[in-house]
Amino acid sequence: MSASSKQLLAALAAGIVFGLGLVVSQMVNPAKIVGFLDVAGKWDPTLLFVMGGALAVTIPGFRLVLKRPHPLFAGGFSVPTKGDLDRRLIAGAAFFGVGWGLAGFCPGPAITALVTLALPVFVFFTAMLAGEVACDRWAGRKS
Repeated sequence: MSASSKQLLAALAAGIVFGLGLVVSQMVNPAKIVGFLDVAGKWDPTLLFVMGGALAVTIPGFRLVLKRPHPLFAGGFSVPTKGDLDRRLIAGAAFFGVGWGLAGFCPGPAITALVTLALPVFVFFTAMLAGEVACDRWAGRKS
């Protein structure tokens, strides 16, 4: 089996595990997300356990993995090197947060929720893709 085939299978397996985690944790349920973000109303704190569990696995996991000389199926790690905050990053994070709060979806759970065939999910997904295309075109004009 070639290295690229191994990479694709590993990515598929990771995607399936990630999608199942989103379903089990109810991150694909917009009402659950909005309930968590509604700290001034009927707050639902259960997603704190999802975030805590993710951090409990990710923090030690990254430390262990980055001690390896290279990933299993690649020649080297692709780790961000830029550490400063700029306007584009802050604006992007703000748009992401506002969109997540208003719609109850972010990209991963929205893609996972497409299997429900629910119209609101497809409307969100279409709007998300349109926003990505618009951002790419706008960024292309700026450079």
